[in-house]
Amino acid sequence: MTSNDDRSAPLVALRDVNKIFGDVVAVDGVTADIERCTSTALIGGNGAGKTTLLRLLAGVYRPTAGTAQFADGDLTLHRKRIGVMTESTGLHLRLTAWENIRFHARLFGMRDDVSRKKSESLAVQLGLGGALDRRTEGFSRGMRQKTALIRALVHEPELLLLDEPTAGLDITSARAVRALIASLVDEGRGVVWSTHDLRAAGVCERVMVMHNARLVADGRVDALLKEHDTASMEELYLALTKEATPEFQAGMEAVP
Repeated sequence: MTSNDDRSAPLVALRDVNKIFGDVVAVDGVTADIERCTSTALIGGNGAGKTTLLRLLAGVYRPTAGTAQFADGDLTLHRKRIGVMTESTGLHLRLTAWENIRFHARLFGMRDDVSRKKSESLAVQLGLGGALDRRTEGFSRGMRQKTALIRALVHEPELLLLDEPTAGLDITSARAVRALIASLVDEGRGVVWSTHDLRAAGVCERVMVMHNARLVADGRVDALLKEHDTASMEELYLALTKEATPEFQAGMEAVP
């Protein structure tokens, strides 16, 4: 359980973070705090730097310059405190959902009985109950998304990083995912949600907008909408970036 004092402090601090690959600047001078008890939408067009920023937060990449740290140390030294769900899911399709989750849980030193109980509880919340012992090769995209989310959550991370977690889900399933994430935030977790789903972005308390490798806006959704005299996430994004990219126009369509 996180104390009230702990909750008032940032979970992760990014300070003037750059990430450069050869001649390409993927992330340029990002400074931000990732807060506990907060869901943050990370939005931006393709090539804006969202995926690279998520990988920096996950400790997969080290910054070329600047720092990315928990309060008590470098992110790369505290991977057990981080849960990651990628858009591709990365499941082994010849394994059952449970076998995929169990393999991951064992990497974090969890006993099988403990991780099984946790997995079953999460599966019920996500509407995947009864499917844990089925091979994932026969799963729909939505079922694979749910399995990947359970895998990311089974070790009870403090920081949860999600890449398009509602992609491929029907309305009921997408609502179940959003409800689960809201409950995790209430428990004191920090959640960063990279998405083109503007409905999902709109239900987050905070939004970070990436454009051309830079963080062009960071704040509470209601405050940013008011500051930029906009009525929706679509209008806010366009006001901040001054352009309508095709991939973001696609994201403006109604997504469950």
